[in-house]
Order: sequence, then C-alpha cells, then structure tokens
Amino acid sequence: MYRYDRADLLRILRLTARQLTAWEKAGLVAAAADTYSFFDLLQIKKVRDLCARKVRPAVIRQSLEAMQKQVAGMENPLLEAGALTTRHHRIAFRHQGKLLEPIAGQFMFDFSPREKVVTSAPIPMSRPEAIPVDAAELFARGIALEEDPNNQLEAIATYHRVLELDPDHAAAHINVGTLYYNRQEFALAEKHYRRAITIDPRYALAYFDLGNVLDETSRVSEAIQTYSAALQLAPTYADAHYNLALAYEKIREPRKALKHWRAYVKLDTTGPWAVHARNQIQRILQADGLKLVHSAKRD
Repeated sequence: MYRYDRADLLRILRLTARQLTAWEKAGLVAAAADTYSFFDLLQIKKVRDLCARKVRPAVIRQSLEAMQKQVAGMENPLLEAGALTTRHHRIAFRHQGKLLEPIAGQFMFDFSPREKVVTSAPIPMSRPEAIPVDAAELFARGIALEEDPNNQLEAIATYHRVLELDPDHAAAHINVGTLYYNRQEFALAEKHYRRAITIDPRYALAYFDLGNVLDETSRVSEAIQTYSAALQLAPTYADAHYNLALAYEKIREPRKALKHWRAYVKLDTTGPWAVHARNQIQRILQADGLKLVHSAKRD
C-alpha cells in the first residue's frame, strides 16, 4: 500500500500546513500523522471542498456526527455517502437515493440548482505506483466512482476487487449490493446483503437493505421480519420504520402500520416523507373510527 508523507499530502491537495492542523484540531481528520493512505487523502479532499464552499468546520463535524446517528451502521459519512452543500452553508448527504440534511434530521427534495455537489473525482497522482491495491484504498475509490452515474460498472468491479482482497469486508458487500439493487439485479443484491449479515449480524443497514430486496421481489412477510430485525438493532432507524409501515399496509395490517408511522413522524418531524406518514396516520384512525361506529350500531 503506497503511503504519502505530510508534504505529499499538502502538495497534492494544495493545502497549507495551517489548514490541515486546524482540521485536525477540529476533529475532522485524524490527528497529525507521519504518513497518509489514499483513503485519508480522499477524506481530507472532501473536507477541503466543503470548507471551500464556506461550510464551517464546526458544522461539518456536527453533520458527520448527526449522519452517523441517522443511518445505522454508517461509520464515515464523507466516504460512504455523497456530500452536498446547501444554500445555507450546511451539508446534505445523498444516501440510497435520498437527500438528508442530518443536523435538522430532514429529507430534502433534490432539485435545487443552488445545491453543489462536493465531487470525489480521483485525486491526481503523479506516481504510477500509487494505484490502490489495499482493500481500504480500493473501497474509498469505489465510493468515489459511485458518485458518477457513468462509472457504476467500474464501481462494481472495484468493490469486487475489494472482496477479492478481503472477502469479509461487510461495507463492500453492502455497497456493491446497492449498485446491483439500483440495476434491478435483485438476486445479486440479495446475495451480498445476506453475506454482510453473516459477517456482521449487528449491521442494521444490511438488514434494512435486504428488506428492500425482499419487498421489491414480493416477499413482503420476509421483508417485515427483516425490517423488524433492523429496528431491534437500531430502534431510531427512521427509514426502517417507514418501510415497515408500508409493508404492513401491503398485507392489510393497518394497525401494525400505525405504530411505525407514528414512530417515523417522531424521528422526522418536518420532512416530505413525514407529510405522507401523517396522512397515513389520519387515514387509519378515521377508518378505525368508522369501524367502531358501525360495530356500536350493530350492537
């Protein structure tokens, strides 16, 4: 695995020593190190790009911490999700097709021309031996490739290289599974999600993703069990509550769905999906009210 010294990092990313030191003190990057991996360079590049768009270091740190709480199983949001800046100089993360502003805990509609993507194009390397061969570096490269829709097949190939080096890399199984899911190759997606669960039985995100495949392939009862497993591991997993409520609606169990619609609106109070959840709560309560009235008349 090729390593870069501090001088290399500053030169490649065009940073000053003062900038890097400030980010280390703010807890945005690892404390002062003698050498850095490709994985480290990619993360520091994203911090640099966010700061260049006038996002304060404190806001970056708060966003990362909030994102880790919002998405169970996510360890490094800058490398596991696409980061964008909003018009208010805050950060939103694109994850699994949704745009989330984690500090507010709100989902956003992804159509504003003012939102700017923090790109993750491959960092220019002047040395041919710098091609990633370490699993961690390849994983970071796969994430960078994912952000460009034209590079999805290359991203899949990169994750498979990660798995050749480290067959028990649970996050790589999750990511390549999601790429297959987006291509509607559900059997392959399921294979990788199940493998991630075998590797790490407490990986809530893997259960959630598997539930999506099961739901998509009309195995709703199995999806309900899998979403429930995700919630046992992460009771505040908002998306799992939402999808579990939808699944109960599909099998005509509105009262069970009601519990999870209510849980969802407590976790997402103002987002666009919260509006739908509240409408479902109202509809279920009204329907139950009518049943009670009809029952009383018969009695």
